[in-house]
Amino acid sequence: MSLLIGSGILSQIKAKTDNLPVDPASQVLTAGADHVTGIKSQTDKLAGATPVTGSATQNWQTAESDVVSIGTAATKNKVHDLSLNISNLAGTVITVRLYKKVNTVERKVYEQTFNAATEPPGLPVINGTWAAHDIIRVTLQSNNAADNGKSVDYDYLLEAM
Repeated sequence: MSLLIGSGILSQIKAKTDNLPVDPASQVLTAGADHVTGIKSQTDKLAGATPVTGSATQNWQTAESDVVSIGTAATKNKVHDLSLNISNLAGTVITVRLYKKVNTVERKVYEQTFNAATEPPGLPVINGTWAAHDIIRVTLQSNNAADNGKSVDYDYLLEAM
């Protein structure tokens, strides 16, 4: 079988390929300063922000109390990790809750109980990635009055979106 191409089609193909470089891989990509700045801005976000660490001291048994608020109102972030240290607590029912806005109203979106006597002292509350467009509020409550006035440490990683 032979392939016959008319001279008109051959001329059209040649016209479209005459300006192609002999070695396309050797061509240099060029970008404007604005384009480079935009790319750098996006890739810098991949490193994430500096890890945030701290502690909160509350009367954990008296009432559910805030440990930390993560993020900023109306700002998109990814939380890659949230760990709490309950080694100073003695309660057998330590309840951790997370709240965030859902359709502009703050709602409880996570609740889990732990036993300070039998669980490891480090709790991986967020172990993965949570996306948020507002503040995530972290609370804790204990069933033991001895936990009032004790500190709970926290550590989290945040990435701007």
